[in-house]
Amino acid sequence: MSSFDIHSRAWIDLWLPSPLRPFARLARLDRHIGTWLLLLPGWWAITMAGFGVPDRQLMLLFLIGALVMRGAGCTYNDIIDRDIDAKVARTATRPLPAGDVSVRAAWIFLGIQLAAGLAVLLQMNTQAIIVGAASLVLVFTYPFMKRITYWPQAWLGLTFNWGVLVGWTAMREHFEPASLLLYAAGFFWTLGYDTIYAHQDREDDALIGVKSSALALGNRTKPFVALMYLLTISIIAYASLRIITPSWPSLAFLGLAGLHLAWQVLTLNIDSPANCLRRFKSNRDFGLLVLASLLLQRFG
Repeated sequence: MSSFDIHSRAWIDLWLPSPLRPFARLARLDRHIGTWLLLLPGWWAITMAGFGVPDRQLMLLFLIGALVMRGAGCTYNDIIDRDIDAKVARTATRPLPAGDVSVRAAWIFLGIQLAAGLAVLLQMNTQAIIVGAASLVLVFTYPFMKRITYWPQAWLGLTFNWGVLVGWTAMREHFEPASLLLYAAGFFWTLGYDTIYAHQDREDDALIGVKSSALALGNRTKPFVALMYLLTISIIAYASLRIITPSWPSLAFLGLAGLHLAWQVLTLNIDSPANCLRRFKSNRDFGLLVLASLLLQRFG
């Protein structure tokens, strides 16, 4: 049985006025993992592309931008997927299928979130603004991928790691080989962790005709995720070597990040939604270990 998507004792139930709670849930403000997974690749890029201490103002802008745009993406996905979500146990309690928010109100809320995201983006240089705006093509087409391909996780990989390209151009104004390598590493990382996540819904997805990499792979998931994670850590290591010679502490943290990915694969049970969810959420820790490695590389 899949875990429910909404928990009654989330902080929003304790601190927000009741009219605002459905909108906070729509933006997943009670669930931080998606924000972390969107934010960390951008922070990797800012750190790798910088010189010494990362630009704190830019790091803060990315934090605000990730929070806002992750919420906007969730709102848009829920608008498009509201009929599908109503048929899946884990998502049936979301605000739109549950009737807590009207479709019209959700569209208005989406407009407010996109305006806030634009305000953040306009604080950056012209190149970063152009690159950031281009991500909307991926964001707005993503919800339809599960209807036409078994690999919507690949499209999510392209979308969720776009912050690498925005962060790099915000720092250096143009792409470089290391930036494209880091983007590729993030793509493989997302393909791995979101395949794990998709196993929570595979039975419901099969019944209603929605496609996912979990359904495509089945019992081949573990070796596939292992390969994706091996590519992830290898490419991150190679990309960082192109920028600066790493220190021993930096290599140690990168090694810990690799061990964390190995732990995910070795202990993964695709038949347990709780197991899959825990390993999916643990990717925040992997991302922070990589960030620590890059920071130490800059100061080593």
